[in-house]
Amino acid sequence: MNLSIHNLNMIYSNGKVALNQVDADLSSPSFIGLLGPNGAGKSTLMKLLIAALLPTEGNIQMNGEPLNKREAALRSKLGYLPQRFGLYDELTVWQFLDYMCALKGIRKNRQEIDRVIADTNLEEKRKARISTLSGGQRQRVGIAQALLGKPELLIFDEPTVGLDPEERINFRNLFSRNATDKIVLLSTHIVEDVQSVCNRVIVLNQGKILYDGSPQGLLQTAEGHVGAYIETERQETPAGCKVTDRKFTAQGVTARIVGDVLPVFAQKTEPSLEDAYMYLLAQKEMAV
Repeated sequence: MNLSIHNLNMIYSNGKVALNQVDADLSSPSFIGLLGPNGAGKSTLMKLLIAALLPTEGNIQMNGEPLNKREAALRSKLGYLPQRFGLYDELTVWQFLDYMCALKGIRKNRQEIDRVIADTNLEEKRKARISTLSGGQRQRVGIAQALLGKPELLIFDEPTVGLDPEERINFRNLFSRNATDKIVLLSTHIVEDVQSVCNRVIVLNQGKILYDGSPQGLLQTAEGHVGAYIETERQETPAGCKVTDRKFTAQGVTARIVGDVLPVFAQKTEPSLEDAYMYLLAQKEMAV
């Protein structure tokens, strides 16, 4: 599958510019992490990719044809988990997935339901009513419905919210296995999830793409611009720097910072993907 995004603009009726001249080419197989602060345009982009919205300007093509003319074909190839996914509380897990199979036109539904229940570790809850599930279990049901039918395009909006660390690792592995022959787009605030499984990162901010490339390439942009130091009492953040993390250690509170020029008392350290992401955003803020 190939999705080509050309000069995409989205302006809402209240005048808010959600996307501004976005260009990207998404081809399978790929596992793409979509990063950006709240209001960056991530959810708008995903809604445009599933044809839930029409752009103000520009276009999206699926396999060389306009997406808005291929909606039926898109539905048959799409697995989608929005950030707020409604579940029918009166149904059991199995009944809900059976209902979703009917909506997606999936045949041999019993076999398919058993597969996604096993993949999302819901075997013990297959007969449980959704109203009795915990937040993390409900999230797993949402992921399971997205996987039904082995879609060619998987779009997840904050899929690991509410999951404990072990579940997050399990689902990162599951998403990675599903990316071997399809496009997987993962929008998240948990940068660690992106660093663990994605082979491509797109960073959005204020409706524009700040970075589109490999995680390694993003890391390289922050080399030499990440430092750490033990904070003294009432010490202010060094000018031109941004604190990305603070931790209590045996020596005291260790602050981790990013900046174009680090203070002499900060020890340079290897950047993480979160450091590189924060450094990219900080550069944008300082340029404004």
